[in-house]
Amino acid sequence: MPEPFDAVTPAAAGGSGFSPEAAAPPTVGVEEEFVLADRHSRSAVYRSLSVVCAARAHLGGPHAVPELSQSQVETVSAVCRTAAELEAEIARLRTGAAAAAAEHDCLLVPSGMAVLGRSGPPPVLDQARYRALVGRFGPVVEDQGVNACHVHVGVADREEAVQAVNHLRGWMPLLLALTANSPYGDGTDTGYASWRTMVWSRWPSAGPPPYLRGAAHHAWIVDRLVAIGAALDPAMVYWHVRPSPHLPTIEVRIADVLPDAGTTTAYALLVRALVGHAVEVARAGERAPEVPDPLLRAACWQAARHGPTGTLPGTHTRDCVPMTVGRLIEELWKRAEPYLGRHGDDQRVGGWLSDVQRTGTGAARQRRIAERHEGDLRAVVDDLAVELP
Repeated sequence: MPEPFDAVTPAAAGGSGFSPEAAAPPTVGVEEEFVLADRHSRSAVYRSLSVVCAARAHLGGPHAVPELSQSQVETVSAVCRTAAELEAEIARLRTGAAAAAAEHDCLLVPSGMAVLGRSGPPPVLDQARYRALVGRFGPVVEDQGVNACHVHVGVADREEAVQAVNHLRGWMPLLLALTANSPYGDGTDTGYASWRTMVWSRWPSAGPPPYLRGAAHHAWIVDRLVAIGAALDPAMVYWHVRPSPHLPTIEVRIADVLPDAGTTTAYALLVRALVGHAVEVARAGERAPEVPDPLLRAACWQAARHGPTGTLPGTHTRDCVPMTVGRLIEELWKRAEPYLGRHGDDQRVGGWLSDVQRTGTGAARQRRIAERHEGDLRAVVDDLAVELP
Protein backbone atom coordinates (compact mmCIF):
# COMPACT_ATOMS: atom_id res chain seq x y z
CA MET A 1 0.00 0.00 0.00
CA PRO A 2 1.32 3.51 -0.73
CA GLU A 3 2.25 5.65 2.23
CA PRO A 4 -0.46 7.79 3.89
CA PHE A 5 -0.91 11.13 2.19
CA ASP A 6 -0.13 13.04 5.39
CA ALA A 7 3.28 11.36 5.38
CA VAL A 8 4.18 12.50 1.87
CA THR A 9 7.63 13.96 1.31
CA PRO A 10 8.71 16.35 -1.44
CA ALA A 11 10.25 13.44 -3.30
CA ALA A 12 7.10 11.37 -3.00
CA ALA A 13 5.02 14.30 -4.16
CA GLY A 14 6.70 14.05 -7.53
CA GLY A 15 8.34 17.49 -7.60
CA SER A 16 6.38 20.19 -9.34
CA GLY A 17 5.07 17.31 -11.42
CA PHE A 18 3.60 18.97 -14.50
CA SER A 19 6.10 18.86 -17.37
CA PRO A 20 4.71 17.16 -20.49
CA GLU A 21 7.71 14.83 -20.39
CA ALA A 22 6.90 13.56 -16.89
CA ALA A 23 6.65 9.77 -16.97
CA ALA A 24 4.30 9.42 -14.04
CA PRO A 25 1.11 11.38 -13.34
CA PRO A 26 1.40 13.96 -10.54
CA THR A 27 0.44 12.75 -7.09
CA VAL A 28 -3.06 13.24 -5.76
CA GLY A 29 -4.66 12.51 -2.41
CA VAL A 30 -8.10 13.02 -0.92
CA GLU A 31 -9.43 13.76 2.56
CA GLU A 32 -13.15 13.16 3.09
CA GLU A 33 -15.34 14.08 6.07
CA PHE A 34 -18.54 12.20 6.93
CA VAL A 35 -21.57 12.52 9.21
CA LEU A 36 -22.15 9.75 11.73
CA ALA A 37 -25.89 9.02 11.83
CA ASP A 38 -27.67 6.70 14.25
CA ARG A 39 -28.75 3.58 12.38
CA HIS A 40 -32.27 3.76 13.84
CA SER A 41 -33.19 7.47 14.03
CA ARG A 42 -30.79 8.60 11.24
CA SER A 43 -29.99 11.69 13.31
CA ALA A 44 -26.39 12.75 13.89
CA VAL A 45 -24.75 11.06 16.87
CA TYR A 46 -21.58 11.78 18.79
CA ARG A 47 -19.54 8.59 18.58
CA SER A 48 -16.53 9.70 16.55
CA LEU A 49 -13.84 8.57 19.00
CA SER A 50 -15.21 5.04 19.13
CA VAL A 51 -15.72 4.88 15.36
CA VAL A 52 -12.27 6.30 14.58
CA CYS A 53 -10.66 3.75 16.88
CA ALA A 54 -12.49 0.93 15.09
CA ALA A 55 -11.74 2.44 11.66
CA ARG A 56 -8.03 2.49 12.36
CA ALA A 57 -8.16 -1.23 12.96
CA HIS A 58 -9.78 -1.64 9.52
CA LEU A 59 -7.75 0.94 7.60
CA GLY A 60 -4.51 1.66 9.43
CA GLY A 61 -3.84 4.44 11.91
CA PRO A 62 -3.10 7.40 9.61
CA HIS A 63 -6.14 6.82 7.40
CA ALA A 64 -8.94 7.62 9.90
CA VAL A 65 -8.95 10.68 12.14
CA PRO A 66 -11.46 12.52 14.32
CA GLU A 67 -12.70 15.96 13.34
CA LEU A 68 -13.80 19.07 15.18
CA SER A 69 -17.27 17.70 15.97
CA GLN A 70 -17.84 14.34 17.61
CA SER A 71 -20.47 13.64 14.96
CA GLN A 72 -17.79 13.45 12.25
CA VAL A 73 -15.17 11.06 10.93
CA GLU A 74 -12.46 11.94 8.41
CA THR A 75 -10.59 9.57 6.10
CA VAL A 76 -7.15 10.36 4.68
CA SER A 77 -6.02 8.65 1.50
CA ALA A 78 -2.66 7.30 0.55
CA VAL A 79 -0.63 9.09 -2.11
CA CYS A 80 -2.02 8.02 -5.48
CA ARG A 81 -1.08 8.58 -9.11
CA THR A 82 -3.58 6.74 -11.34
CA ALA A 83 -7.35 7.00 -11.48
CA ALA A 84 -7.75 3.29 -10.74
CA GLU A 85 -5.49 3.53 -7.71
CA LEU A 86 -7.31 6.59 -6.39
CA GLU A 87 -10.81 5.15 -6.83
CA ALA A 88 -9.79 1.87 -5.17
CA GLU A 89 -8.29 3.80 -2.25
CA ILE A 90 -11.36 6.00 -1.78
CA ALA A 91 -13.64 2.94 -1.92
CA ARG A 92 -11.41 1.10 0.56
CA LEU A 93 -11.53 4.00 3.01
CA ARG A 94 -15.27 4.48 2.69
CA THR A 95 -16.16 0.82 3.17
CA GLY A 96 -13.70 0.41 6.04
CA ALA A 97 -15.03 3.49 7.82
CA ALA A 98 -18.62 2.35 7.18
CA ALA A 99 -17.84 -1.03 8.72
CA ALA A 100 -16.35 0.72 11.76
CA ALA A 101 -19.44 2.93 12.04
CA ALA A 102 -21.69 -0.14 11.89
CA GLU A 103 -19.84 -1.64 14.85
CA HIS A 104 -21.15 1.32 16.86
CA ASP A 105 -24.67 1.29 15.40
CA CYS A 106 -23.96 4.18 13.01
CA LEU A 107 -24.26 4.94 9.33
CA LEU A 108 -21.43 6.70 7.51
CA VAL A 109 -23.13 9.47 5.52
CA PRO A 110 -21.39 11.53 2.80
CA SER A 111 -23.37 14.75 3.07
CA GLY A 112 -22.01 18.24 3.64
CA MET A 113 -24.39 18.68 6.58
CA ALA A 114 -26.27 16.38 8.92
CA VAL A 115 -29.52 15.80 7.04
CA LEU A 116 -31.58 15.22 10.19
CA GLY A 117 -31.54 16.96 13.53
CA ARG A 118 -29.13 16.73 16.43
CA SER A 119 -29.65 16.66 20.16
CA GLY A 120 -28.19 20.10 20.72
CA PRO A 121 -24.98 21.55 19.30
CA PRO A 122 -22.45 18.80 18.51
CA PRO A 123 -19.87 18.48 21.27
CA VAL A 124 -16.41 19.56 20.21
CA LEU A 125 -13.69 16.94 20.45
CA ASP A 126 -11.92 17.20 23.81
CA GLN A 127 -8.46 18.13 22.56
CA ALA A 128 -6.34 21.12 23.49
CA ARG A 129 -6.51 22.62 20.00
CA TYR A 130 -10.29 22.40 19.81
CA ARG A 131 -10.70 23.74 23.35
CA ALA A 132 -8.59 26.72 22.28
CA LEU A 133 -10.86 27.23 19.26
CA VAL A 134 -13.93 27.28 21.51
CA GLY A 135 -12.27 29.77 23.83
CA ARG A 136 -11.44 32.13 20.99
CA PHE A 137 -14.35 31.74 18.56
CA GLY A 138 -17.25 30.68 20.80
CA PRO A 139 -20.49 29.45 19.18
CA VAL A 140 -18.94 29.55 15.70
CA VAL A 141 -17.05 26.40 16.68
CA GLU A 142 -20.05 24.59 18.13
CA ASP A 143 -21.99 24.74 14.85
CA GLN A 144 -19.23 23.38 12.63
CA GLY A 145 -20.30 19.76 12.08
CA VAL A 146 -19.78 20.21 8.32
CA ASN A 147 -18.18 17.82 5.85
CA ALA A 148 -15.93 18.66 2.93
CA CYS A 149 -13.73 16.94 0.36
CA HIS A 150 -10.15 18.22 0.23
CA VAL A 151 -7.91 17.34 -2.73
CA HIS A 152 -4.11 17.58 -2.51
CA VAL A 153 -2.00 17.71 -5.67
CA GLY A 154 1.78 17.46 -5.46
CA VAL A 155 3.59 20.76 -6.19
CA ALA A 156 6.93 20.87 -4.40
CA ASP A 157 8.09 24.38 -5.33
CA ARG A 158 6.48 26.89 -2.97
CA GLU A 159 6.73 29.86 -5.32
CA GLU A 160 5.12 27.89 -8.16
CA ALA A 161 2.37 26.72 -5.80
CA VAL A 162 1.56 30.29 -4.72
CA GLN A 163 1.45 31.57 -8.30
CA ALA A 164 -0.70 28.61 -9.35
CA VAL A 165 -3.19 29.41 -6.56
CA ASN A 166 -3.67 32.83 -8.20
CA HIS A 167 -4.76 31.05 -11.40
CA LEU A 168 -6.97 28.59 -9.51
CA ARG A 169 -8.87 30.98 -7.24
CA GLY A 170 -11.19 32.12 -10.03
CA TRP A 171 -12.38 28.55 -10.64
CA MET A 172 -13.53 27.93 -7.08
CA PRO A 173 -17.14 29.10 -7.62
CA LEU A 174 -17.61 26.68 -10.51
CA LEU A 175 -16.04 23.78 -8.60
CA LEU A 176 -18.42 24.50 -5.72
CA ALA A 177 -21.41 24.61 -8.05
CA LEU A 178 -20.43 21.20 -9.45
CA THR A 179 -20.00 19.55 -6.04
CA ALA A 180 -22.79 21.00 -3.89
CA ASN A 181 -24.18 18.26 -1.63
CA SER A 182 -25.79 19.84 1.43
CA PRO A 183 -29.30 21.21 0.83
CA TYR A 184 -30.60 20.00 4.21
CA GLY A 185 -29.45 21.00 7.65
CA ASP A 186 -30.90 19.62 10.86
CA GLY A 187 -34.05 18.42 9.12
CA THR A 188 -34.74 21.58 7.11
CA ASP A 189 -34.40 22.35 3.43
CA THR A 190 -32.22 25.47 3.58
CA GLY A 191 -32.95 26.50 0.00
CA TYR A 192 -29.21 26.29 -0.70
CA ALA A 193 -27.37 23.68 -2.72
CA SER A 194 -24.42 23.87 -0.31
CA TRP A 195 -25.43 25.01 3.14
CA ARG A 196 -22.08 23.70 4.38
CA THR A 197 -20.38 26.55 2.53
CA MET A 198 -22.48 29.12 4.35
CA VAL A 199 -21.80 27.59 7.77
CA TRP A 200 -18.08 27.25 7.06
CA SER A 201 -17.83 30.86 5.87
CA ARG A 202 -18.39 32.04 9.45
CA TRP A 203 -14.71 31.47 10.21
CA PRO A 204 -12.74 34.72 9.89
CA SER A 205 -10.01 32.92 7.94
CA ALA A 206 -12.33 31.10 5.51
CA GLY A 207 -13.20 32.01 1.93
CA PRO A 208 -11.39 32.70 -1.33
CA PRO A 209 -7.65 33.34 -1.06
CA PRO A 210 -6.41 36.85 -1.78
CA TYR A 211 -4.32 37.56 -4.84
CA LEU A 212 -0.78 36.65 -3.79
CA ARG A 213 2.26 38.50 -5.09
CA GLY A 214 4.54 35.59 -4.21
CA ALA A 215 5.57 33.12 -1.53
CA ALA A 216 6.84 35.88 0.77
CA HIS A 217 3.54 37.78 0.45
CA HIS A 218 1.63 34.57 1.21
CA ALA A 219 3.74 33.96 4.32
CA TRP A 220 3.24 37.56 5.45
CA ILE A 221 -0.57 37.35 5.15
CA VAL A 222 -0.70 34.04 7.00
CA ASP A 223 1.56 35.40 9.75
CA ARG A 224 -0.65 38.48 10.15
CA LEU A 225 -3.83 36.37 10.36
CA VAL A 226 -2.25 34.38 13.16
CA ALA A 227 -0.87 37.49 14.87
CA ILE A 228 -4.23 39.28 15.00
CA GLY A 229 -6.02 36.17 16.28
CA ALA A 230 -8.09 35.31 13.21
CA ALA A 231 -6.33 31.93 13.07
CA LEU A 232 -4.64 29.86 15.75
CA ASP A 233 -1.87 28.83 13.36
CA PRO A 234 -1.21 28.53 9.60
CA ALA A 235 -3.26 25.32 9.38
CA MET A 236 -6.34 27.34 10.31
CA VAL A 237 -6.13 29.60 7.25
CA TYR A 238 -9.16 27.96 5.66
CA TRP A 239 -8.99 29.35 2.13
CA HIS A 240 -10.86 27.52 -0.63
CA VAL A 241 -7.52 26.79 -2.30
CA ARG A 242 -4.13 27.18 -0.68
CA PRO A 243 -0.56 25.96 -0.63
CA SER A 244 -0.76 23.29 2.05
CA PRO A 245 0.73 24.50 5.36
CA HIS A 246 2.44 21.15 6.02
CA LEU A 247 2.74 19.29 2.70
CA PRO A 248 4.38 20.05 -0.68
CA THR A 249 0.96 20.27 -2.29
CA ILE A 250 -1.77 22.60 -3.45
CA GLU A 251 -4.91 21.85 -1.46
CA VAL A 252 -8.35 22.54 -2.95
CA ARG A 253 -10.93 22.67 -0.14
CA ILE A 254 -14.03 24.09 -1.82
CA ALA A 255 -16.16 20.95 -2.34
CA ASP A 256 -18.78 19.35 -0.16
CA VAL A 257 -18.08 15.69 0.50
CA LEU A 258 -19.40 13.89 -2.57
CA PRO A 259 -22.00 11.10 -2.69
CA ASP A 260 -19.87 8.18 -3.93
CA ALA A 261 -16.32 7.06 -4.65
CA GLY A 262 -16.64 7.36 -8.43
CA THR A 263 -17.80 10.97 -8.25
CA THR A 264 -15.06 11.83 -5.76
CA THR A 265 -12.46 10.27 -8.04
CA ALA A 266 -13.64 12.21 -11.08
CA TYR A 267 -13.65 15.47 -9.12
CA ALA A 268 -10.15 14.86 -7.76
CA LEU A 269 -8.83 14.11 -11.25
CA LEU A 270 -10.37 17.33 -12.53
CA VAL A 271 -8.69 19.25 -9.72
CA ARG A 272 -5.35 17.64 -10.58
CA ALA A 273 -5.74 18.69 -14.21
CA LEU A 274 -6.61 22.27 -13.26
CA VAL A 275 -3.60 22.43 -10.98
CA GLY A 276 -1.49 21.14 -13.86
CA HIS A 277 -2.72 23.92 -16.12
CA ALA A 278 -2.22 26.53 -13.39
CA VAL A 279 1.35 25.45 -12.69
CA GLU A 280 2.23 25.42 -16.37
CA VAL A 281 0.89 28.90 -17.15
CA ALA A 282 2.42 30.31 -13.97
CA ARG A 283 5.76 28.79 -14.92
CA ALA A 284 5.45 30.41 -18.35
CA GLY A 285 5.03 33.81 -16.69
CA GLU A 286 1.33 34.30 -17.45
CA ARG A 287 -0.25 36.61 -14.90
CA ALA A 288 -3.55 35.54 -13.35
CA PRO A 289 -6.47 38.01 -13.42
CA GLU A 290 -6.68 39.98 -10.17
CA VAL A 291 -10.37 39.34 -9.50
CA PRO A 292 -11.39 41.38 -6.42
CA ASP A 293 -12.12 39.36 -3.29
CA PRO A 294 -15.72 40.67 -2.93
CA LEU A 295 -16.60 39.40 -6.42
CA LEU A 296 -15.14 35.99 -5.67
CA ARG A 297 -17.06 35.81 -2.40
CA ALA A 298 -20.27 36.79 -4.15
CA ALA A 299 -19.71 34.18 -6.85
CA CYS A 300 -19.11 31.49 -4.23
CA TRP A 301 -22.33 32.53 -2.48
CA GLN A 302 -24.21 32.26 -5.77
CA ALA A 303 -22.73 28.78 -6.39
CA ALA A 304 -23.67 27.69 -2.87
CA ARG A 305 -27.20 29.03 -3.32
CA HIS A 306 -28.03 27.62 -6.75
CA GLY A 307 -25.48 24.93 -7.60
CA PRO A 308 -25.06 24.38 -11.35
CA THR A 309 -28.32 26.07 -12.38
CA GLY A 310 -28.47 29.57 -13.82
CA THR A 311 -25.39 31.73 -14.29
CA LEU A 312 -22.18 32.52 -12.44
CA PRO A 313 -19.70 35.36 -12.90
CA GLY A 314 -16.76 34.25 -15.02
CA THR A 315 -14.25 34.85 -12.22
CA HIS A 316 -11.48 33.18 -14.21
CA THR A 317 -11.40 36.40 -16.26
CA ARG A 318 -10.76 40.01 -15.29
CA ASP A 319 -14.20 41.18 -16.45
CA CYS A 320 -16.23 38.57 -14.51
CA VAL A 321 -18.92 38.51 -17.20
CA PRO A 322 -21.91 36.31 -16.16
CA MET A 323 -21.98 32.96 -17.96
CA THR A 324 -24.14 29.89 -17.83
CA VAL A 325 -22.59 27.02 -15.90
CA GLY A 326 -22.55 25.07 -19.15
CA ARG A 327 -20.41 27.75 -20.80
CA LEU A 328 -18.10 27.86 -17.78
CA ILE A 329 -17.66 24.09 -17.99
CA GLU A 330 -16.62 24.52 -21.63
CA GLU A 331 -14.04 27.12 -20.58
CA LEU A 332 -12.76 24.88 -17.81
CA TRP A 333 -12.58 21.90 -20.17
CA LYS A 334 -10.32 23.78 -22.58
CA ARG A 335 -7.79 24.14 -19.78
CA ALA A 336 -8.17 20.73 -18.15
CA GLU A 337 -8.60 18.40 -21.12
CA PRO A 338 -4.94 18.30 -22.24
CA TYR A 339 -3.88 17.18 -18.76
CA LEU A 340 -6.77 14.74 -18.41
CA GLY A 341 -6.04 13.22 -21.81
CA ARG A 342 -2.36 12.85 -21.01
CA HIS A 343 -3.19 10.41 -18.23
CA GLY A 344 -6.29 8.79 -19.72
CA ASP A 345 -8.70 10.58 -17.35
CA ASP A 346 -10.69 12.57 -19.89
CA GLN A 347 -13.58 10.15 -20.44
CA ARG A 348 -14.12 9.59 -16.73
CA VAL A 349 -14.15 13.29 -15.89
CA GLY A 350 -16.10 14.24 -19.01
CA GLY A 351 -18.76 11.67 -18.14
CA TRP A 352 -19.13 13.08 -14.65
CA LEU A 353 -19.45 16.66 -15.93
CA SER A 354 -22.10 15.53 -18.40
CA ASP A 355 -24.00 13.78 -15.61
CA VAL A 356 -23.95 16.95 -13.49
CA GLN A 357 -25.39 18.98 -16.35
CA ARG A 358 -28.03 16.35 -17.03
CA THR A 359 -29.15 15.31 -13.54
CA GLY A 360 -27.61 17.83 -11.15
CA THR A 361 -25.34 17.47 -8.12
CA GLY A 362 -25.67 15.57 -4.87
CA ALA A 363 -27.95 18.34 -3.63
CA ALA A 364 -30.42 17.66 -6.43
CA ARG A 365 -30.21 13.95 -5.73
CA GLN A 366 -31.02 14.51 -2.04
CA ARG A 367 -34.07 16.57 -2.94
CA ARG A 368 -35.30 13.99 -5.45
CA ILE A 369 -35.09 11.25 -2.83
CA ALA A 370 -36.97 13.40 -0.31
CA GLU A 371 -39.69 14.18 -2.83
CA ARG A 372 -40.01 10.53 -3.80
CA HIS A 373 -40.54 9.65 -0.11
CA GLU A 374 -42.97 12.49 0.62
CA GLY A 375 -40.46 14.53 2.58
CA ASP A 376 -39.17 11.70 4.78
CA LEU A 377 -35.53 12.68 5.20
CA ARG A 378 -34.64 9.33 6.71
CA ALA A 379 -34.82 8.02 3.15
CA VAL A 380 -32.21 10.61 2.12
CA VAL A 381 -29.86 9.38 4.83
CA ASP A 382 -30.43 5.77 3.78
CA ASP A 383 -29.76 6.61 0.14
CA LEU A 384 -26.50 8.39 0.94
CA ALA A 385 -25.13 5.98 3.56
CA VAL A 386 -22.02 4.13 2.43
CA GLU A 387 -22.83 0.47 1.85
CA LEU A 388 -21.06 -2.15 3.92
CA PRO A 389 -18.60 -4.46 2.14
